[in-house]
Amino acid sequence: MSTQAPPRRTGVRARATAGLTALLLPLAAMVGLASPAQAASSATATYTKTSDWGSGFGGSWTVKNTGTTALSSWTVEWDFPAGTKVTSAWDATVTNNGDHWTAKNVGWNGTLAPGASVSFGFNGSGPGSPANCKLNGGSCDGGSVPGDEAPSAPGAPVASGITDTSVKLTWSAATDDKGVKNYDVLRDGAKVATVTGTTYTDTALTAGTDYSYSVQARDTADQTGPASASVKVRTTGGGTDPGPGPGSKVNLGYFTNWGVYGRNYHVKNLVTSGSAQKITHINYAFGNVQNGKCTIGDAFADYDKAYTADQSVDGKADTWDQPLRGNFNQLRKLKAQYPHIKVLWSFGGWTWSGGFGQAVQNPAAFAQSCYDLVEDPRWADVFDGIDLDWEYPNACGLSCDTSGPAAFTNMMKAMRAKFGANNLVTAAVTADASPGGKIDAADYGGAAQYIDWYNVMTYDFFGAWAAKGPTAPHSPLTSYPGIPQAGFNSAEAIAKFKAKGVPSAKLLLGIGFYGRGWTGVTQKEPGGTATGPAQGTYEQGIEDYKVLKNSCPANGTVAGTAYAHCGTNWWSYDTPATVTSKMGWAKSQGLGGAFFWEFSGDTANGELVGAISNGLK
Repeated sequence: MSTQAPPRRTGVRARATAGLTALLLPLAAMVGLASPAQAASSATATYTKTSDWGSGFGGSWTVKNTGTTALSSWTVEWDFPAGTKVTSAWDATVTNNGDHWTAKNVGWNGTLAPGASVSFGFNGSGPGSPANCKLNGGSCDGGSVPGDEAPSAPGAPVASGITDTSVKLTWSAATDDKGVKNYDVLRDGAKVATVTGTTYTDTALTAGTDYSYSVQARDTADQTGPASASVKVRTTGGGTDPGPGPGSKVNLGYFTNWGVYGRNYHVKNLVTSGSAQKITHINYAFGNVQNGKCTIGDAFADYDKAYTADQSVDGKADTWDQPLRGNFNQLRKLKAQYPHIKVLWSFGGWTWSGGFGQAVQNPAAFAQSCYDLVEDPRWADVFDGIDLDWEYPNACGLSCDTSGPAAFTNMMKAMRAKFGANNLVTAAVTADASPGGKIDAADYGGAAQYIDWYNVMTYDFFGAWAAKGPTAPHSPLTSYPGIPQAGFNSAEAIAKFKAKGVPSAKLLLGIGFYGRGWTGVTQKEPGGTATGPAQGTYEQGIEDYKVLKNSCPANGTVAGTAYAHCGTNWWSYDTPATVTSKMGWAKSQGLGGAFFWEFSGDTANGELVGAISNGLK
């Protein structure tokens, strides 16, 4: 009963080889950090700390053939201090024996011609840095410096003189047995300067933006020691967040990853439409559910698509070597400008709900997989929780599920246990209130104690899948004489959830930013016969509000929803007026707010988002 993810698109760029994953690391920004060692001069291995998020960090090694003959394979070894470890790695096979770590080339990147180099990366946890590096059993720096140890870590930088565009950093000196030559200043894990003293002023920053700084010392032999602890800095300015104030009702919109293709709808459109300052939450749709796990839905759109300056939220173009691009990075930039917005990653949807049945056979393992993906260090700061869109537990959607009425509750209990109290855990749920219908098929009341709210999909009740009609509003607020199916309306759905013990404040009313329609219709009022679905831009029987408001303006209202008869077409959809009325009803019911599917159906100036926002005040 929701307008969810369409079938997989053709023509979307695929990431076909493992080698492409190396592009996720800022290789151009790598700084050589050779560890002391004892032999060979034919190759070097250098380490760079690429990022630091407090509880963990990103690292990268670069192996370079400095000799005159080709290398056929490479192995890098190093020691971590106790409490520091590799949690995931790419472009190398990484193993450990206690605190000793070994990385070996994979099949495609072992051979290195003279002068060639290759990099592999990893995510780690703990405070330590590599030591005692060896490359193919010899020195990682291509030579030896007898008795020369790498410098110690400097003191954590102290920030002062923070302005809209600059910050002054000061730190205590590192120590070294042969003397410290200079210091590398790292901003968000990448080197921005090398200085001889213990102070540096970073300039040309962006107002109202968060940065993280650390420093590392370099000795007279050019060995670089471990990075210092980091300090987080937020520049001044950037304006105040114009969004809804504390205690506002939820105004949540779905943003689809496939919308960046044919629909040409991007995160920046939330800003240009004025919607960003009116919403409270975004559900990013969709991640997939496969083999019992949460998985990426569209890697290219999610985190790899490069944005030009004019397409980007902050007017800055993506670079080829930055760690994160795509929608995730644009959402990060959006949250920097509108800190009130919370983003949830939504998994499933109409097309991808078939995987939930297998996943809930082991709820704890499923929850762990979802947590690991949502909290992946590359984008953990982007997301504030998870949304599960299972259509439908113990009932039929695109496919039928027979997991039993307790499966949904078990899933949500496991999700809450894993994501904890500080993350949002929500679910999109059916609005089928018919006797013995989909609301009755699962224990939504029992699961309510584990969720922050339900997105009740109070749309798609009727449509041209019934090709001959009768014509009926797809999102009726209430029942009306002649409604084709009892229990198919918003008011009865909300009432049924309340009767099952779901608190009113945990229910959001759903609004569709599109219409459903038939053709071959002669009757203006609902209940007419048809010959089939009306033509739509992307799919028969469905069209965006932004199109319908001009191509087939509303000329009637039934059950709180507008409808339009133009030529032989009959459409039903919500307008700013009917949305305002529905928001008034939602407030009268004590609901937690509203949500909508989805942003790209609205006008360029965000008419429907504005109507929801104003109506909930």
